[in-house]
Amino acid sequence: MTGLFGWLMAFSVTAALVTGVSAVGVAAIDDARAATAADAAALAGAASGSQQAIEVARRNGATLVSISTNGAITSVEVRVGRALGTAHAKRLLVFDS
Repeated sequence: MTGLFGWLMAFSVTAALVTGVSAVGVAAIDDARAATAADAAALAGAASGSQQAIEVARRNGATLVSISTNGAITSVEVRVGRALGTAHAKRLLVFDS
């Protein structure tokens, strides 16, 4: 019985470690995706407005949580899974000479 118990304990510990490592990996991927989606949404929002920011966030697998504009600065917050990403973009005006 001790041998079987030992194998079950080893299996349980291994399963717990694999599950924990997987959860950390998923969280890291969601963090990266949220950061990327926030960058893209902020740029789109600064260039074309909030509707474009919503669409760009969605296309990057994120949900736009908030968007604000203060002068030329657009700030966004997006969610991917449990991860939140924030970004800011500045609209530059270029004049042709």
